[in-house]
Amino acid sequence: MKRYSLKKQKRCLVLGGCGFIGSHIVDGLLESGYRVRIFDKANIDTQNINHVINDVELIEGDFTNETDVASAVKGMEYIFHFIGTTLPKTSTDNPVYDVESNVVSTLKLLDISLKEKIKKILFASSGGTIYGIPQSIPIPEDHPTNPTCSYGISKLMIEKYLELYHTTRGLDYVCFRISNPYGERQNSQSIQGALAVFLGLVKEAKPVTVWGTGNITRDYIYIKDIVFVLIKALQTKTRWKVFNLGSGAGTTLNELIELIREVTRQKVKVLYSEGRAIDVGVNVLDVSRVEEELGFIPKTSLREGVKKTWEWLNRLS
Repeated sequence: MKRYSLKKQKRCLVLGGCGFIGSHIVDGLLESGYRVRIFDKANIDTQNINHVINDVELIEGDFTNETDVASAVKGMEYIFHFIGTTLPKTSTDNPVYDVESNVVSTLKLLDISLKEKIKKILFASSGGTIYGIPQSIPIPEDHPTNPTCSYGISKLMIEKYLELYHTTRGLDYVCFRISNPYGERQNSQSIQGALAVFLGLVKEAKPVTVWGTGNITRDYIYIKDIVFVLIKALQTKTRWKVFNLGSGAGTTLNELIELIREVTRQKVKVLYSEGRAIDVGVNVLDVSRVEEELGFIPKTSLREGVKKTWEWLNRLS
């Protein structure tokens, strides 16, 4: 494992800190005066954290390797668990690997956290997959959970184990069921994250492929709007342990594409393909709980967020 330098106070470990969401959490923690250690996979691309590389400690290792994880957790007080090995689209292809690499590895993390007397774990769950087909819109936290992919089942299992470890062994935690985050640093070459992928295709003057009729509706939240509440949850003793985190508003893929046309002022060719069984028709989260308890208010409109993401993409080249 490689190690790099360290500064600052009040010790936080960000698992997956070189990724899209994780790197923004790292920024927020540093700005708030925390001491930050990042754990991510070996030979990770550090592009997202190069601007703060001298202000953090970076440990490279394997999340499925208990020794690597124990080394990362040692001496920390808080953990942001934002690391994962699968995606919603591909997780069901190999659910055994999904469970072994995510659920089992997290259970080992929880045992290590108890030994190291970790004060709180903040876990990134999935507001987009954990509920399955909604019975009501917007979806509250007490809605039935019937995931339609292995990814959502694994996230739910981890939530349940966190609850078990809290109830039986006193390990504190908070779960955030995040909807569809987007913004700077999201990989436009991935198979996940419609907004970033669409903008990447537009930048390359390539057609956008939409599964189904384009009426699939999602809840998009700008990445920098969620960092504040994630960090606030660190020191806040909350009544609830599970929070939805989204904009609370729904946007269809067709509406998103039209907005992209307006913001980018580019011609966008759309190819419609047959719908996929894994795609839930509508997913919009009820965010009243996180608003009331943690003061969360989304400040960035979808139009403004698309504009910021587009500008960032164009600065890359």
